[in-house]
Amino acid sequence: MPIRPPFIAPQSFTDAAQALAQVHKIYEGSIAHLRSAMQRFVAGDDITDHVRACYPMVRIHTSTVSRAGGADLARLSFGFVAGPGRFETTLTRPDLYHRYYLEQFRLLLENHGVELEVCTSSQPIPVHFSFAEHDHVEGNMSADRRALMRDVFDLPDLAAMDDGIANGTFVPKPGDALPLALFTAPRVDYSLHRLRHYTGTSPEHFQNFVLFTNYQFYIDEFIALGHAAMANPDSEYCAFIEPGNVVTRRAGLPAQDADALGKAPPRLPQMPGYHLVREDSMGITMVNIGVGPANAKNITDHIAVLRPHTWIMLGHCAGLRNTQQLGDYVLAHGYVREDHVLDEELPLWVPIPALAEIQVALERAVADVTQIEGAALKSIMRTGTVASTDNRNWELLPDNQAERRFSQSRAVALDMESATIAANGFRFRVPYGTLLCVSDKPLHGEIKLPGMANHFYRERVDQHLRIGMRALELLRAQGADQLHSRKLRSFAEVAFQ
Repeated sequence: MPIRPPFIAPQSFTDAAQALAQVHKIYEGSIAHLRSAMQRFVAGDDITDHVRACYPMVRIHTSTVSRAGGADLARLSFGFVAGPGRFETTLTRPDLYHRYYLEQFRLLLENHGVELEVCTSSQPIPVHFSFAEHDHVEGNMSADRRALMRDVFDLPDLAAMDDGIANGTFVPKPGDALPLALFTAPRVDYSLHRLRHYTGTSPEHFQNFVLFTNYQFYIDEFIALGHAAMANPDSEYCAFIEPGNVVTRRAGLPAQDADALGKAPPRLPQMPGYHLVREDSMGITMVNIGVGPANAKNITDHIAVLRPHTWIMLGHCAGLRNTQQLGDYVLAHGYVREDHVLDEELPLWVPIPALAEIQVALERAVADVTQIEGAALKSIMRTGTVASTDNRNWELLPDNQAERRFSQSRAVALDMESATIAANGFRFRVPYGTLLCVSDKPLHGEIKLPGMANHFYRERVDQHLRIGMRALELLRAQGADQLHSRKLRSFAEVAFQ
């Protein structure tokens, strides 16, 4: 029999905070059990029995489709189950998700007037997901000792981490519960660990509003703005965090103990992340995803488990219309998906709609930053379809096949990431938007040349970034509840936002 921590049987709660306290208790006991056993294993102890600890779980039972909440709750697109039945999900990292879980629990209680059941689940916690932030225990063991881990501990099981719920393909077995959340606890833990690897920063530093870019020039400007904000004692932001968890606190704020653990990496990670932090996590995270739809899908697959309120793509594109000028902006209201990386998860026949709240905020931000209003705004910005391709050298395809398709689609711009980010936002119910800047016009003989590029970057990058940040500020002022609209919810949607 596996060596387990004490099993905590289901307990019922009508108070969200008390239910969440029980989740903390179960999770912390499970993690302590695994870490203690792992420390003994690394030290050379012979552990003959299998060591196991399981995630906490929350469950509700409903017998009706009606909701008890008032008008304020009725306008929300989340916080309720789709019908009568048993609904449950495993939970992880309540320290990181405390505010999020508390809100989801509160909405379930208010909408359905039923009790929340919290208990130990039967889903094992992979031992890798129990390591503390700076634990690197495997490096201290021989290859033979590492091979023994499989016999002693539960390792990550990919069968428990698929995206069937988010993709709308999950079908419960007869008698099984229906899901409460898009992601199971192992799937969340997997992404949290991937985020550390790809961005070089801890998941707890990520903010609820995210900018993606495909050029380091934008990151350089974001770093400059971040440090300028930290020099301002009146800034709304309290910290700026760079890869390696290097923390700069706002002027006048004392350093925290954890800040000393940050260290700039010898080389940047694959998709470095930077965080302009607010106390309420409503600040701005920016990630340089590099070039290509594979990177765009990869990073959004993982950031999605943090349940951000918005993500927006700021990048460069090829202008496809003769009337466009270098430096003009393109506000995407539709997408041609020739990126191919999401075809299995999200079929091409699924439309990716423009979200009104995001579109209005981006257009308003362009006007605010450029000081150009009304009809004159059309002189520097065009709204239209953006095509995304996985072929960087699409211009070299024979017989102008790509050009013909883009013309038929009415596309006004072409890039390699925007459709992927929008489609994954749709798939994971994360509000999305795209504002691009024309950096070349290959169909009209205006290709990128060193002198042109340098001038373009100097003139436009700072302005473009400020537009993106201004749009997020406008969206934050509206309130997150308005962003998570029914446009992104399916027929029988999970309750958790």
